[in-house]
Amino acid sequence: MVIKGCIQKKKKKLVYKYYFIRKSLKKELSKVKSMKEKHKIYLKIQSLPRNSATTRIHSRCFFTGNTRSNFKYFGLSGHIIRNMFNKCLLPGTTRYS
Repeated sequence: MVIKGCIQKKKKKLVYKYYFIRKSLKKELSKVKSMKEKHKIYLKIQSLPRNSATTRIHSRCFFTGNTRSNFKYFGLSGHIIRNMFNKCLLPGTTRYS
């Protein structure tokens, strides 16, 4: 779990480093009309590191570090929320049937 979190931090650093470069290249790509120019700009975008894309960052559970079934509002995974609910740690929640 610690290794995955470390990789995630490296990805975030790369995203912050290349964010404005990637954004400006994409803006240029939308303005240019000739296919040759678009291809050149597209190759520049591809030359950037793969992990510098914002879609590579995953949200993780605060307790377990799990990426699956993660609720953005809480920052926790589903089974942690269910355990908290069963232990009556979440006020104002009711069980449904």
